[in-house]
Amino acid sequence: MKLVRFLLFPFAILYDLITTIRNIFFDVGIFKSTSFKIPVIVVGNLSVGGTGKTPQIEYLIRLLKNTYNVSVLSRGYKRKTKGFVLVNKNHSANDVGDEPLQYFKKYTAINVAVDENRVEGINNLISKKLPEVILLDDAYQHRKVKGSFYVLLTKFDDLFTDDYLLPTGNLRESRAGAKRCDIIVVTKCPSNINDSQKDAIKLKLQKYNKEVFFTTISYADRISGSEEISLNTLKDFEVLLITGIANPKPLLEFLRTKNINFMHLKYGDHHEFSSKEIVEIKQKFNRINSDKKLILTTEKDYTRISNKIKALSFLEIETTFIENKNKFDALIKAHIQQNRC
Repeated sequence: MKLVRFLLFPFAILYDLITTIRNIFFDVGIFKSTSFKIPVIVVGNLSVGGTGKTPQIEYLIRLLKNTYNVSVLSRGYKRKTKGFVLVNKNHSANDVGDEPLQYFKKYTAINVAVDENRVEGINNLISKKLPEVILLDDAYQHRKVKGSFYVLLTKFDDLFTDDYLLPTGNLRESRAGAKRCDIIVVTKCPSNINDSQKDAIKLKLQKYNKEVFFTTISYADRISGSEEISLNTLKDFEVLLITGIANPKPLLEFLRTKNINFMHLKYGDHHEFSSKEIVEIKQKFNRINSDKKLILTTEKDYTRISNKIKALSFLEIETTFIENKNKFDALIKAHIQQNRC
């Protein structure tokens, strides 16, 4: 696979040329970027998937929801609908996408919408819900919107500075795109990351002259869903683990550290489970010879398949700042105060 991607390097050069010209045209005003009178905070990355955008958006929701009227806008990846949709309790993941549905179900005090045209989506939210701040999910390359604040995510073990353009690497645009952000958040760090590791990463990122923060993924101490048990008792179960996310590796490592015995069925990111696959999952589960067994999945996958598999549980995750949490919070809140109507 690495050899094949290396052989595609000429296409990466062409891709770099196209995306660079596109960004220049937006920078100089040949292509139009629309600004808004309220704060629009963009969370995104330079690479394809797996950097932890969903837990970062949820962190911002928890930070702001008790003070401001917050709306979240996403394109609703892999949904079956088109145009602007304001998420409600009757929607499924097929209607609005799994991540927007997850936000809606967890945080009742906010509004969640989807629209592939982010400018129209923001205008619809402003006219219908009067938000004081809008969080844009996965819209770093959506240059038609001029965000007021950009949070760029990059993964600890796969920094954008070490990556290459598609199709040779996983970058959606060149590393120079990092200059547009306001802060950089290094995600999915080991909880025991040391100062020398942090300093090495800061050295790689220093040319962009941005504030750098470090976060890790924290797991809930309880399993939720059809089986409500403490995480500590999960080791007494035979677990069938279902994942349809970009990078399940951290979850697998976490479960192993907890001495949990599991069989893993891995599917692609945002996988749409067919009826045949659901039957196969149920058959594999029924063949597990134990009185104490359960089907475990991620929270994101749970929103897609809980209506197809009733005996389904999930493990919730959160973004946790390793240091300087108060500084990050203060930067976000100060920006909103300075940019309110």
